[in-house]
Amino acid sequence: MKTRFYVLAACILFAQAAFAQFTVGIKGGTNITKVEGKAFRDEFRYGYHLGGFAEIGLGGRLGIQPEVLFNQYQTRADSSFKNVYQNATNFSNYKDVKLNYLTIPILLNYKLGNILSLQAGPQFGILISQDKNLLENGKEAFKSGDFSLTGGAQINISKLRLTGRYFVGLNNISDVGDQNKWNNQGYQLSLGIAL
Repeated sequence: MKTRFYVLAACILFAQAAFAQFTVGIKGGTNITKVEGKAFRDEFRYGYHLGGFAEIGLGGRLGIQPEVLFNQYQTRADSSFKNVYQNATNFSNYKDVKLNYLTIPILLNYKLGNILSLQAGPQFGILISQDKNLLENGKEAFKSGDFSLTGGAQINISKLRLTGRYFVGLNNISDVGDQNKWNNQGYQLSLGIAL
């Protein structure tokens, strides 16, 4: 009987400690992105992101921060696109391209103090929609999945979260063919509020 009581008391204390280290919030900000690959301009373009996050303390300075974000990435294809890829639409100078992703970063947080945290981890992306203006007959030029690594820093002031990150795609997102690799890369600047 005593053992059951101690086990129950330990479970309650552990649950309270775990709950006390769990926070959710909302965030939004700007993306500065490009697609790295042949026939894309080597310039960053602005987009945005909105979503939510959770902060799960693991004890001490470590924690995990999973997020679910809607991300709009923008890039620009140059006029050489039609010379490199079959079935490309005919356009002069450049063509703006928007890619809308649902991304799920799962970040390891390491607190350097009360205010600053370093973050790093994988990011999984699902392509929700894309401009279908690069290939003839509205064909899709981009694969539906993206896997990236991301890293950065977060400033925590009370309930306010200020985040800066860099991410780079590891897989080929081109659905045109395997002759040339395309990958997303960019920066994110975010403002979040813990609820």
